Amino acid sequence: MGSIKAILKNPDDFFPLLKLKIAARNAEKQIPPEPHWGFCYSMLHKVSRSFGLVIQQLGPELRDAVCIFYLVLRALDTVEDDTSIETDVKVPILIDFHRHIYDNDRHFGCGTKEYKVLMDQFHHVSKAFLELGKNYQDAIEDLTKRMGAGMAKFICKEVETVDDYDEYCHYVAGLVGLGLSKLFYASGKEDLATDKLSNSMGLFLQKTNIIRDYLEDINEIPKSRMFWPRQIWSKYVSKLEDLKYEENSVKAVQCLNDMVTNALLHAGDCLQYMSALRDSSNFRFCAIPQVMAIGTLAMCYNNIGVFRGVVKMRRGLTAKVIDRTKTMADVYGAFFDFASVLESKVDKNDPNATKTSSRLEAIQKTCRESGLLTKRKSYVLRNESGYGSTMILLLVILFSIIFAYLSANRHNN
Repeated sequence: MGSIKAILKNPDDFFPLLKLKIAARNAEKQIPPEPHWGFCYSMLHKVSRSFGLVIQQLGPELRDAVCIFYLVLRALDTVEDDTSIETDVKVPILIDFHRHIYDNDRHFGCGTKEYKVLMDQFHHVSKAFLELGKNYQDAIEDLTKRMGAGMAKFICKEVETVDDYDEYCHYVAGLVGLGLSKLFYASGKEDLATDKLSNSMGLFLQKTNIIRDYLEDINEIPKSRMFWPRQIWSKYVSKLEDLKYEENSVKAVQCLNDMVTNALLHAGDCLQYMSALRDSSNFRFCAIPQVMAIGTLAMCYNNIGVFRGVVKMRRGLTAKVIDRTKTMADVYGAFFDFASVLESKVDKNDPNATKTSSRLEAIQKTCRESGLLTKRKSYVLRNESGYGSTMILLLVILFSIIFAYLSANRHNN
């Protein structure tokens, strides 16, 4: 539930973390009894605990469709990510994957850890897929076909230009945005969003992940994966892997800031997309990851740590985002606050400082003009006035009692 040290440093994280812990336990208890559906929801929580929680915001019918959509795409992504599979084997699998989801007997020998389990027992996902409504099946098949074809294209093609980068991100994430918009529309709860806005929802998340995961991707064994576009990184170093070396730290941070500035271009579209959602459960499902994305960009910007290890939001702040992102006012507030954090980190000597500041100002302007900034509680920029020793002691005692209760309850179950 987060370390005691982190909670003592940020005591107001405690209750959101507690609520997140309870929500996770409740989600595990709600796993369906049918073996194939039980496998799907159990696997969902294993491959992405955060998504497993966010998906609980949706109604039952749409939740099942999105669960299967997500697992199908995770399986497709597992094939793409497995660098041990030869290209001549991988490409046909990616291109034909949309057909395999109808095959109850199909399994794939690839992936590691929980992803290997997903691929070995993919027949459970196929069986659940076949129980979805025809409109959901058609949407999932279409997007899987298009995504597989796009992934196959970039197996044989490097990301050279920014246009290539946008195209790759469209195939692996923008299409997810389009697919979710189609599922929302099929449910009858939302109007069909434009492709441009839906695409931006995916690109904002994907570009954030690509930036954050630089070191993991470049160190991939047996072969590194490179998604940063040459058009950007070649302005700073001769080879992409050179960014991780200490002697290139200044250039590495400048390149990183260039990448973050590129990602910020999609923030306005994301705000417009979310502001049009009518159903509160769909809204929370979409909004929480987007707030997490701009928060992660704020952590990564101007941070050499991206090239040394893992940079991410602390768990307590993540819990706050999940707990407090309920209305568009909350989203505008979070985007405004994280944009302010980013702005405070911009070095006027950075080659892209002017462009970065301009994009951040555009985000802040949109948030201000919404007229909703005064209707939310800021949880990003708070007064660091400190907490008395009595409050800290109380939190430690309360934390210990609740942790003991949860542990005992787990054993009883």
